[in-house]
Amino acid sequence: MNIILLGPPGAGKGTQARHLVETRGMVQLSTGDMLREAKDSGTEMGNRVAEVMAKGQLVTDEIVIGLIEEKLTTETGAGFIFDGFPRTLAQADALSALLTKLGQSLHTVIEMRVDDEALVERITARSTCGGCGEVYNDNTKPIPADGKCTNCGKENDFKRRADDNEDSLRTRLMEYYKKTSPLIGYYYAKGDLRPVNGLADISEVTASIEAVLG
Repeated sequence: MNIILLGPPGAGKGTQARHLVETRGMVQLSTGDMLREAKDSGTEMGNRVAEVMAKGQLVTDEIVIGLIEEKLTTETGAGFIFDGFPRTLAQADALSALLTKLGQSLHTVIEMRVDDEALVERITARSTCGGCGEVYNDNTKPIPADGKCTNCGKENDFKRRADDNEDSLRTRLMEYYKKTSPLIGYYYAKGDLRPVNGLADISEVTASIEAVLG
């Protein structure tokens, strides 16, 4: 089973992907994680990534697809979760061609729908554990009084992203709507799109996704 988690920054894609990894044994493919891993790997593809990033240039779709192909052919699990990819229609076409080439298919695309204003309120209040990435929120899930992460137990290691402020988030949202939101229509036309309420409680979002996947 291969799925795409689609939604704007802060919609909770990473949190839900981690749940699917833990409960279903799926493999999360995060573009950012793959690029950082490849840069330090010493492989031919990794060296290409390192060279591009050292020059401050954007990594091409060709390189990202190459990294994804490496993962699809070397990692084993109960399927793959595409988190943060594709971002554009061209990338969606490239991913479709790659899956066909490898004799695989896309099971479903889960669109995590959110309200912009509520999302801004949520994201400007969030922090994450530096040890495991568990997400906390000043309003709905505050950091424990004892300063220990409820997931990994690490103490007093909570961080806020530098770009988790209102101005930066609105810029990221605009970028998402310009480049990535056309994918909603693309996958709807293919019959692959399944929307869920991304602003519900985490457990409710999880249950909605589980119901979609069956």
